[in-house]
Amino acid sequence: MKVIFFEMADSDKSATATLAASRDVLCESAALTRDNAGAFHEAEIISTALDSSLAPGLLDEFSHLKLIATRSTGFDQIDLDYCRKRGVGVCNVPVYGDSTVAEHAFALLLALSRNVVDSVEATRRGDFSLSTRRGFELRDKTIGIIGAGHIGLRAVEIARGFGMKVLAYDLYPKPEHAEALGYRYAGLEEILAAADVLSLHVPETPETDRMISDREFARMKKGVVLINTARGDVVDVMALIRALSTGKVGAAGLDVLPREALIRHEAAIFRKGSAMPAGLPEAFADHALLRFPNVIITPHNAYNTGEALQRIMTTTVENIAAFIAGQKSNRVV
Repeated sequence: MKVIFFEMADSDKSATATLAASRDVLCESAALTRDNAGAFHEAEIISTALDSSLAPGLLDEFSHLKLIATRSTGFDQIDLDYCRKRGVGVCNVPVYGDSTVAEHAFALLLALSRNVVDSVEATRRGDFSLSTRRGFELRDKTIGIIGAGHIGLRAVEIARGFGMKVLAYDLYPKPEHAEALGYRYAGLEEILAAADVLSLHVPETPETDRMISDREFARMKKGVVLINTARGDVVDVMALIRALSTGKVGAAGLDVLPREALIRHEAAIFRKGSAMPAGLPEAFADHALLRFPNVIITPHNAYNTGEALQRIMTTTVENIAAFIAGQKSNRVV
């Protein structure tokens, strides 16, 4: 059975040794694209991260494909209906970065609350003035955690460590966790009105698509801080720009953007013969956000720690080994 891993760093390749001992395993540093898919058409199992294309037209190149093992929790980049029709299995890595992502959310929040980026850039220029760089404390502030799953609950723990008051919104409340960690569940409307900081930790689903838009921003406190380490499409980016422009949102820390792939690979938009992609207004809005001094954007980097990447690779290899053995592990299709 031929197994191909795409987007593989040299440091990740050793994790595939147990498979390579008995299978034909190939590790490619490049992402899977329409340009290179034909070279790997014999693959029966492919494993990709976030930069690879998994559109139906590209997947048609793989006539022997049996399994897609995504090295991510989200799988919205994969056409699941297409995979079901083709009989292609899909598995993911459901838990790997609860601490990793929650810590990054607070790295963004702390950078905003204490003007870290501006202060570092100023001191490098020899400017040690303080008057425009006054911050605010997290202690006694109210943080709204939207999505209290693995990552959200870790964010609750960190927030409580800073002495913050925590309100959480989740479709599946866990009262025992609330009692143990000292937070309270509340409706979304109550949280929007009460939160000094709003941190998003929900998956991308039809229900969460643009769940934070003009209507929600209108219900928030003036000067609220928004943190998004979840998915870009959870926030209506054009509504966010309007809220930042009026001061309704005082600052934003974003690790994800709705059309980050277009920004990351923007040269491909203008390649000869390329169709003009959908989502260009959002892509321009993403670019506009880069110019707001009270916005910090990181490049979908919240998951990127050595510990988390090791867990991703270990789980992915276990998923593939289970499939080869005729078992199901973390299957979404």
